[in-house]
Amino acid sequence: MSDLTQLEVARRGLVTAEMQRVAARECVEPEFIRDEVACGRLVIPANKRHLTGSAGEVPVAARGEVVVSGAPAPKRHWVNQTVAERTAEIHDPEALRGERAPKRLDPIGIGRMVTTKINANIGASPIASSTDAEVEKLLWAQKYGADTLMDLSTGGNLRECRQAIIDRSTIPIGTVPIYSMIIGRRIEDLSYDLILREVELQAKQGVDYFTIHAGVLREHLPLVGPRTTGIVSRGGSLLAKWMIHHGKQNPMFELFDELSAIMRQYDVTYSLGDGLRPGCLADASDAAQLAELRTLGELVQRAREAGVQVMVEGPGHVPLDQIGFNMKLEQQWCDDAPFYVLGPLVTDAFPGYDHITSAIGATEAARHGAAMLCYVTPKEHVGLPKAEDVKAGCIAYKIAAHAGDIARGVARVREWDDELSRARAALNWPKQFEVAFDGETARALHDEDLEVDTDFCAMCGHDWCSMRISKEIQAFASGKDAASQPERRAKPSPGLGDDGRALLARRASLPTLPIVGDRHACHSDVAADAALARKIQAGAVPPERPQA
Repeated sequence: MSDLTQLEVARRGLVTAEMQRVAARECVEPEFIRDEVACGRLVIPANKRHLTGSAGEVPVAARGEVVVSGAPAPKRHWVNQTVAERTAEIHDPEALRGERAPKRLDPIGIGRMVTTKINANIGASPIASSTDAEVEKLLWAQKYGADTLMDLSTGGNLRECRQAIIDRSTIPIGTVPIYSMIIGRRIEDLSYDLILREVELQAKQGVDYFTIHAGVLREHLPLVGPRTTGIVSRGGSLLAKWMIHHGKQNPMFELFDELSAIMRQYDVTYSLGDGLRPGCLADASDAAQLAELRTLGELVQRAREAGVQVMVEGPGHVPLDQIGFNMKLEQQWCDDAPFYVLGPLVTDAFPGYDHITSAIGATEAARHGAAMLCYVTPKEHVGLPKAEDVKAGCIAYKIAAHAGDIARGVARVREWDDELSRARAALNWPKQFEVAFDGETARALHDEDLEVDTDFCAMCGHDWCSMRISKEIQAFASGKDAASQPERRAKPSPGLGDDGRALLARRASLPTLPIVGDRHACHSDVAADAALARKIQAGAVPPERPQA
């Protein structure tokens, strides 16, 4: 069975080890994942070489085993849900160790019937960055929640950079092969042989999914004329120029069956590119975008007939009121293939903050069934993202995906929120930071004001803390969950890690309030009255001798 793709195995009614792993991560039965893969509503991007961590060479040990009947998946939260859990895996040399590479792939599932995934884009440009810098971005992306990552490098040693990223990644890696095809040559010189050769080279390296802009047809180009921003997809614009120069049809469309044969051999997944996606609100849902989407729906069927898994890429700039319509249209025209959307950005007027403008649209897209959200960073439209921008984009989109899943009612998703809420109501600070997605940042922001885990926070203080008051009211259930209770005595903070200390250094934090015993000096049990508490907070009273 090792010569079959996940799609072909699922159609035979069998469960692979990768399907079992996805089921465990999603808290569902393996047979559910098998059925979703078989109908094409879910994909498992898992190149056979990345699964073994063979560093681009022929694998020694065969993975992709077939399991006749799967055991029930454990009922727990999403695997590696928090930054702390992800960090431990990244730095554990024994976790997901590859045959020749430092790491190998940990399979995930992408489909609207499971949790919404997020993708991070990185890549060296002709202007800046390097292989080492891009690998660092990969590690930041994995740490802060990326489920997949695309290497969009257009500068430097692309092959070396791509292999380094694959060899250190436990998440699926995607590329846009046309970028490598034109390094050192004009787009007009691109040939059919060059296209096939580059796609096979990247498949051998272990790339898990390819963005192929096969839906941009020659007859669609006149529809672009009235647009405000024309063609904003790099791949789409390159192929448009090729078609106009040669007077021929899109070579990716013409070679689709040949490309499918290569991708099937390595079980690479199609991510059918939206080369005519709108680049501004004025162009959203226009004739060019929708004409390409119809073609992508036809290509979905051709890919599946070839035994190749396939998802579809979606629009980037869409007014909020049109997002649901776009999600439903793709489901209808593309036979419910997983929809992978960039944003969408719901306004064009906030460059520098587009991780926020797009996260708003991404939440709405997830609510209406988008399977994966491609993040946008603060550097979108203005420059090449740095590691800090990758972090900001990942966190914004992790929030969007999770909020969308809650709104859709995905099974067990809200258990995470409810667990944190019980800890918050109980004023159990250590538990809150353990459960939180980025507990280190939350702890640092707490300790900036209070270095003791008290039964109040620095915003309200003791006397005004609504959580503490609610917990004391016996008629309320608030804060009384037995499993969420903190230790009875206020405890000093356990301290911060490197990330937390760095955050506070950047914030240039002020000195913390003085402590008397185990309480801050402004606590009502220490300060005689509110006036004295205010003086202590203002620093007017020496810390070593708080007045009674």
